[in-house]
Amino acid sequence: MAGMKAASSPLPQDARGLWARLVDRAPAWLRPYLLLARVDRPVGTMLLLWPTWWGLWLAAEGLPPARILIIFTLGVILMRAAGCAINDYADRWLDPKVARTRNRPLAAGMLSPRAALVFFAGCALLAFALVLFTNRLTVLLSVPAVLLAAGYPYLKRITHLAQVGLGAAFAWAVPMGFAAVLGQVPQLAWLCFIAVLFWVVAYDTLYAMADRKDDLKAGAKSTAILFGELDLVAVGICHAAFLLGMVLVGRQAELGWPYVSALLIAAALAGWQLWYARPRTPERCLSAFRSNQWLGAVLWTGIAAAYLLRHA
Repeated sequence: MAGMKAASSPLPQDARGLWARLVDRAPAWLRPYLLLARVDRPVGTMLLLWPTWWGLWLAAEGLPPARILIIFTLGVILMRAAGCAINDYADRWLDPKVARTRNRPLAAGMLSPRAALVFFAGCALLAFALVLFTNRLTVLLSVPAVLLAAGYPYLKRITHLAQVGLGAAFAWAVPMGFAAVLGQVPQLAWLCFIAVLFWVVAYDTLYAMADRKDDLKAGAKSTAILFGELDLVAVGICHAAFLLGMVLVGRQAELGWPYVSALLIAAALAGWQLWYARPRTPERCLSAFRSNQWLGAVLWTGIAAAYLLRHA
């Protein structure tokens, strides 16, 4: 699953520094588990949180019920931790060979593979327990959610399209949110699901570009390797498909000018990512990748503002 290195842009670096200091101050026995869950690297959690909140706000046509919002927000934190654990378990053959990941708990020998599996199971079970407080449809949808999260890390051994698997895993939170709020999954939810899938493929390809040389040596596969010199072209196409999908989402939900304004800012951020990543250095690619947390925040702000004005 997408992870993070020290950022070159100040805001993500400051945020990561705060969480890293908290991890450093944790008890010695707990620290490896916090590192396994990427508590010191919160960008991945935000990248899962934003589409989850998009779905909840769209389903509720404004602020969702507090109980549902709390359940899904806690679920994001738990499933992000579970996904990181199963990712590191699956990649224990790969991480020691990649400069950016060789200090992860399993690769560095701080935790055993069995401990990572137990941690994954514990987080997944806690997340499932939260879902039991929703409805039957949401509980049923949680089963493929766990399967997608657990299966994604193994895709990079057999296909160059592992990023599509991650996209499906992250985007699955959208239909689950609609199911929890409405008891059904309408067309709008699936439209948003497809848009989010393209977004994840775009930013995770940027992420994979940072590791491309090491992945090639180790025999791992990714969209960055598949697209080769056309990597940024592919990222641009995925961003365009994502933005088009979100235009259709806004049109179907009848969102107003706040959402349109947010979309324009999001499009500018997507364009900046392509321009900034042109040198294709790991630092540039990772910074472009991290900027998607702000893109997600901008779109959520547009959705929330549109419904706030509608009900004012």
